[in-house]
Amino acid sequence: MNNPLLTETIGVYFINMDTAVSEQVVQNEDDSFSIFLNSRLSWERQMKAYQHALQHIMRDDFSKRCADDIEKAM
Repeated sequence: MNNPLLTETIGVYFINMDTAVSEQVVQNEDDSFSIFLNSRLSWERQMKAYQHALQHIMRDDFSKRCADDIEKAM
């Protein structure tokens, strides 16, 4: 089974962001990931944002070049 969610360290943090931004996910120097969720959003929107971030991790989108193409494919 090649599931990065089972092998990678993922930290989840809630921060105040502009409500136009749901989440941000970052690959750290040690190959772990940090997911930043907007604390101003409803729980439902935070969960959708969290799932969206996990999809980026599972699809190995951090090795790809064009963020716009990545988002269009999701």
